[in-house]
Amino acid sequence: MYSKKPFIFTTIIFVAYFFIILASLCLGDENLSPIELFNFLVRGDEIQRMIILEGRLPRIIMAILIGMLLASSGAITQTIFSNPIADPYIIGIASAATFGAFLAYLVGLGDVYFGIVGFICASIFSFGIFKVSNRASLVTLLIIGIAASSFLGAFTSFFTYLIGEDSFKIVTWLMGNIGFASWFRVVLLFIPLTFCICYFYKHKNELNILLSGDDEARNLGVDATRLKIKLLVVSSLAVSFAVAFTGLIGFVGLIIPHIVRLAIKNYNNALVIPLCTLLGGLFLIICDTLARTLLAPVILPIGILTAFFGAPIFLFLALKSRSML
Repeated sequence: MYSKKPFIFTTIIFVAYFFIILASLCLGDENLSPIELFNFLVRGDEIQRMIILEGRLPRIIMAILIGMLLASSGAITQTIFSNPIADPYIIGIASAATFGAFLAYLVGLGDVYFGIVGFICASIFSFGIFKVSNRASLVTLLIIGIAASSFLGAFTSFFTYLIGEDSFKIVTWLMGNIGFASWFRVVLLFIPLTFCICYFYKHKNELNILLSGDDEARNLGVDATRLKIKLLVVSSLAVSFAVAFTGLIGFVGLIIPHIVRLAIKNYNNALVIPLCTLLGGLFLIICDTLARTLLAPVILPIGILTAFFGAPIFLFLALKSRSML
């Protein structure tokens, strides 16, 4: 039976995008009304246009892209592990990507290599976690993920301590920071995002089959193990570039898929993947706008805001639905 819920939910998201982007363009060190914003863009001088086009707009788009990467990878990870809390951050993939990006920083590599080295480390870690998950219980998987995150985090903290005067910049990055946004980084992020979303959506039917279990997938001609490995690697790519450019931003990949599934009452990945992608971008741009304005002129690390909102939201969702997958 056809349901209008996905259409209504999608409409709400697009309407929210319009108002949130408008608000984010208007708010900052110098707050503007929508009319003043229009005048800045049309009749303003070079400095005024640069504030909008080179300062606020790239940050807005970068927040959207990061949210899309994290939310889509979270939805895929949960399906792969058949686990409602198998977020890339909880099971340690993000920590591995952080470790790789940090290594690239230490040896003096450029921005592009942060994502590449992070991707290599995250892929190796993802493959190991996947192998363990086939033989381990949920509790064991979580323990391994937390232990691995702590172990890799210890290395990161150690090197941060040794850096000395530049450690504040690293600490800010680790807490989640979109303040380094630029059009160059936007372009770099758009490439892996496009590839990852297209790849995830291409395998939407196989992902639906995986929801029925590996045995059922094999009966239907799907090589579940091979498919999961490929999807984990691509998911690691998404997380790696997100972490490389903005540091650790938690809870996006954990709560967004649950919100989408509960809102549309549907687990079909043909709907879940694109809606998670859209909602993830919206959620992160809201958090970033609040991070810039709540204590202005002080800008909060965005990871603080996502944790502040994400933790209670996830607790509410966990209590509301005992079975979220």
